Amino acid sequence: MTMIVSSILILAVIGLLVGLMLVFVSETFHVEVDEREAAVRECLPGNNCGGCGYAGCDAVAAAIVKGEAPVNACPVGGAPVADKISEIMGISADSTEKMVAFVKCAGTCDVMKVKCNYFGIESCEAAGSLPGKGVRACQQGCLGYGSCVQACQFDAIHVVNGVAVVDRSKCVACGSCVKACPQSLIELVPDRSTYAVQCSSTEKGKTVKALCDVGCLGCGLCVRQCEQQAITLQNNVAHIDYDKCIGCGKCAEKCPAKIIRLR
Repeated sequence: MTMIVSSILILAVIGLLVGLMLVFVSETFHVEVDEREAAVRECLPGNNCGGCGYAGCDAVAAAIVKGEAPVNACPVGGAPVADKISEIMGISADSTEKMVAFVKCAGTCDVMKVKCNYFGIESCEAAGSLPGKGVRACQQGCLGYGSCVQACQFDAIHVVNGVAVVDRSKCVACGSCVKACPQSLIELVPDRSTYAVQCSSTEKGKTVKALCDVGCLGCGLCVRQCEQQAITLQNNVAHIDYDKCIGCGKCAEKCPAKIIRLR
């Protein structure tokens, strides 16, 4: 009986010592947590897509509270989430414009020339790493193997007739497809934009026509037509400045390749 009582007392003492030690460690290494961080995290959608440039929603919430990221850092949540976070942080939210992904290639299977057969891993990274970059004649166009599709968590992009196409109603501008495209063909543009140049080939006109029926020829007719100076020719490809573009469509009317299209 004495042995049992002794054992219980020893265990009780050990338990008390361990408890005191845990209290001491907890107090010594306690890190103050800003309550705003949890509140900001609660506002975020929780996709952890990385479109904000941080590792996930927890990371961007911490960055917002520390002042290292703006209240509108989350591209998925957009203006509604930014407004909620701005109330928590006690600052005014900068106006956020809805953006959507856009694929700068119109080289579908019926207009793009084919130069060879491809037998290998069906991913854009695999095909793009090989000399010739897959079966398509234009080496700067969409490879069509859907790496962007796999990267999108919102089912907003699909390969249609050999080219990636964005569903604007589903796109949240997280930027995952932009990062996934080895051809750098996808960019984020304002959702309000009406016209876009659906080509990225930097080849000269004669070469472009030999590769694809709808590529930008780099002729500059669109530049001369724009009264707002919203379109320029850069490295043989037309580019639209959406801050200046009013959507008049004059550039599209004069484009001989019909590559400046309504979105």
